[in-house]
Amino acid sequence: MDLLKICGAVSLLYLFCIAGALPEKPRKIASSSSSLAASQTTNSSVQSINSNSVLVALLDSHYTELAELVEKALLLQTLENEVGRHNITIFAPRNEALERDLDPEFKRFLLEPGNLKSLQKLLMYHVIPKRIHSAEWLVNSADSTRHRTLAAEHLVLYRKNESKKVDLATVIHPDAVIRPDGVIHGIERLLIPRSVQEEFNNRRSLNSISAVLPEGAPEVDPRTHRLKKPASPAPAGAPPALPIYDAMAPGPSLAPAPAPGPGGPHHKFDGMSQVKDFIQTLLHYGGYNEMADILVNLTSLATEMGRLVSEGYVVTVLAPNDEAMAKLTTDQLSEPGAPEQIMYYHMIPEYQTEESMYNAVRRFGKVRYDTLRLPHKVTAQEADGSVKFGHGDDASSAYLFDPDIYTDGRISVQGIDGVLFPPEDKEMKPEQLGTDRKSSSKVSAVVRPRRGKLLEMACRMLGTFGQDARFTNCQ
Repeated sequence: MDLLKICGAVSLLYLFCIAGALPEKPRKIASSSSSLAASQTTNSSVQSINSNSVLVALLDSHYTELAELVEKALLLQTLENEVGRHNITIFAPRNEALERDLDPEFKRFLLEPGNLKSLQKLLMYHVIPKRIHSAEWLVNSADSTRHRTLAAEHLVLYRKNESKKVDLATVIHPDAVIRPDGVIHGIERLLIPRSVQEEFNNRRSLNSISAVLPEGAPEVDPRTHRLKKPASPAPAGAPPALPIYDAMAPGPSLAPAPAPGPGGPHHKFDGMSQVKDFIQTLLHYGGYNEMADILVNLTSLATEMGRLVSEGYVVTVLAPNDEAMAKLTTDQLSEPGAPEQIMYYHMIPEYQTEESMYNAVRRFGKVRYDTLRLPHKVTAQEADGSVKFGHGDDASSAYLFDPDIYTDGRISVQGIDGVLFPPEDKEMKPEQLGTDRKSSSKVSAVVRPRRGKLLEMACRMLGTFGQDARFTNCQ
């Protein structure tokens, strides 16, 4: 009886196991069918090119150099697609033409990673999407046919002296390989399209004319007695490493300012156009014609400003209006270097706007800005809700009353109502600033200081007795 119960329990458990395993069979069948379909798809994609294809024949032929170039140029898939659409004709150069007869510089140019497109274009220039047998060559030497290649350029097929020609190359093995989807002709030399040749010529000419930057002797750090490492290159758009005074051209007292050199890739900005724009803005704004005339006609500062801006420097121009410039005399502007010195004192080597300067003077009271007239600085302070430049209430002070006439991120022009002068010039009247300081110092040396009344009476009494010559103060 116990044995029957045990057998019944085992049989019941077996039925449950079978029932639980039944739903898994369709999943396994489905997964196996999907894997079979995937494998069939993969096999079909692999076998899309027949083993009797002209591409397989090219890879297995004795044109090994051309086959290697095709693989390096990653063109197998592209040629497979072309063979799948229509027959092709390949002109294969002999191996000697690619090994010994080819210019080493040109071969190096083709194999550089950056010139992959040039290599692809050159190889596709040897392939015509059409089947052309040697029997289809024209019999008459005066005739020729043009065929479009896969490089979007044309090849000319013709006869010359009973030999078949493809452009400048001679066909030495016509119908070397014939397959159902194409034909291969052996030629004596490499075919080079004009576009690839021009790219190579331009690259070679640029390399030949590129100047070599001069390098001085290596510098030794006196502290460590080791060679100083060169400074890391600054990123594009970063401010220049040298101060602006080192980049400025020599003044008129030393030599005329040199004309800027031609622009190059090291220039980040077009400073000449920006200076031209801000001068035109001054003229269109009105009331600043004298300032623009001095920058363009009387000095070469416009050219120098353009060069500085092209190198990455910034500048803020405090532009006096025409009424203020009219107070300058002809003698002041005719002195050697006087116009440049006056304008240099109105140029701040920073980019400041009316808002930034006003906020600075409101916060700090007085702010001293560097000028291009080294080492003089211009003082700014808040007055009557505006910015006042100068060192007091004298005639050399000026108010900012035409804010932000021109602002482009590199050049800022702020209109002021007076001409500014350095502190040592403020004691002189504006009409006397053009005189020579040496002559004025000589004149001041001749003038004697005034003596007091007590000393004059003593000298007069000594003079009556003839004793005034003994005292220096009485002479």
